[in-house]
Amino acid sequence: MPDPKWEVQPVQLHERVDYVPLPERKPFTWPNGARLAVWVAPNVEWFVPDAGGPCINELTGGLKPDTLNAPWREYGARVGFWRMLDMLDRLGIRASVNLNALVCEHYPQIVEAGVKRGWEFLGHGVTNSQLLAGLSEDEERQVIQRCYETLRSATGRPPAGWMGPALIETHLTPDLLAEVGFRYNADWCDDDQPHLMRTRSGKRLISVPYAIEVNDYTAILGFRMTGEQFGQMVRDQFDCLYAESANGPRVMCIALHPFLTGQPHRSLHLERALQYIKRHEGVWWATGEEIADAYAAQL
Repeated sequence: MPDPKWEVQPVQLHERVDYVPLPERKPFTWPNGARLAVWVAPNVEWFVPDAGGPCINELTGGLKPDTLNAPWREYGARVGFWRMLDMLDRLGIRASVNLNALVCEHYPQIVEAGVKRGWEFLGHGVTNSQLLAGLSEDEERQVIQRCYETLRSATGRPPAGWMGPALIETHLTPDLLAEVGFRYNADWCDDDQPHLMRTRSGKRLISVPYAIEVNDYTAILGFRMTGEQFGQMVRDQFDCLYAESANGPRVMCIALHPFLTGQPHRSLHLERALQYIKRHEGVWWATGEEIADAYAAQL
């Protein structure tokens, strides 16, 4: 029976997560003595035609059809993803893909390629043209359930993780994720370590650190960084977290979009940054699910 306090008013941040300062936390470890867990998270998305989406040029963003921005986004699925796939193959890195459910219908070869390589697939809504904000509880549950079932059917295993379109939630999202069967949530970029999230059913939900700044979308479209600057940002983030991880485990996420870092002039700099990280010992190249499970096993 749900606790009545969850039904009285919207659940706020500090009701979901206990505030525990970094120096006061219970120690835990990563497998095989690793210091820093690094996960690479490409976002593979489907946008409803004429519904808008990310723009390289805002001047045409409202046109129907928008034959500047829509094909630019489509480049990610047609070319950018495959360039990224080859790069990760060369480096021996498995990805954790934030996947819109409709990708399974429109770009099935992408899902097949990831499954073949043992990549992880996170629920990422049905389409990036639909945010969870403003949905009723029943509507949101239907979206989350549809995504869960579609990914389970397409990949052969139930998804463990979730990252909402644009990282947007309602007050009920963590509750519904746990109830549908998701084990971890990557929406909350509030930490460098995993932590528990409180849910109304009492089912365990782990928050795994995602990246809102070391994210090509924010860096390139928001901060207007070049590919070289983004590559340096990745290295700087790594250097800081790697040094700090001498005192306790940390998580680093590198969030990518194939229509951005799948472009030739940016892909080169991303690969150099990943090669730099690969030269360090004590780095665990993990999936989001592996990070969540390793942390949960020590609670």
